[in-house]
Amino acid sequence: MAAPIAVAIDAPDIETAARWASAVAPHVSTVKVGLELYLRYGPDVITTIRGGNRVSLFLDLKLHDIPATVSGAARAVARLRPSLLTVHAAGGADMIRAAVDAAPETRIAAVTVLTSLDDAALERTGVRGPASDAVRRLAVLAVEAGARALVCSPHEVASLRAEVGPDITMITPGVRPAGADRGDQARVATPEEALAAGADLLVVGRPITRAADPGAAAASIAAALRRAGAGTGTRSV
Repeated sequence: MAAPIAVAIDAPDIETAARWASAVAPHVSTVKVGLELYLRYGPDVITTIRGGNRVSLFLDLKLHDIPATVSGAARAVARLRPSLLTVHAAGGADMIRAAVDAAPETRIAAVTVLTSLDDAALERTGVRGPASDAVRRLAVLAVEAGARALVCSPHEVASLRAEVGPDITMITPGVRPAGADRGDQARVATPEEALAAGADLLVVGRPITRAADPGAAAASIAAALRRAGAGTGTRSV
């Protein structure tokens, strides 16, 4: 069984993206295409990454605009059949609902507070904190507007699960194997910790894609999760 990991394919070019996706596909459930790669290559990168790989596609565009614009954007990318598409919960209930209505076959995932922000950084943006409170407010708003998934740090998963119930997919960036560099992430946890907290899908990027052998790195994290007995009950995305 593939591990509940979404590998962030933040590659410098489309050929590298395809190579990374093929290397990790036997070990993980999902590959994630972010804004930079999608803007550089457009829909072609989706077709190339999919290839013969039997993995789910997570399109991480973090849409954030007026409802009409987000509706049109979500409708445009829905034809690519992503399993997940991100929007910013801070765009408000009407915007989230517009994305949900425009892409009914895609699970809309609302991004709460970016995992690069700590309490001090959040306060400087003018958002009332601490981060855990802001995450909770945005999560409840998003689910009430029809989002079926939430993106939050591993630190907030357990409390959000209590707020929104068992049917919402919890996606956690900021996942780093023990000893790995945090990079630009502020609120982090190990894969085992994130799944133990109740996450359904772990986003892992640089610890896998910057390894000398991305396929082996993905396999190693997947094996660690199996040894810990984690992830066996996660829902399919």
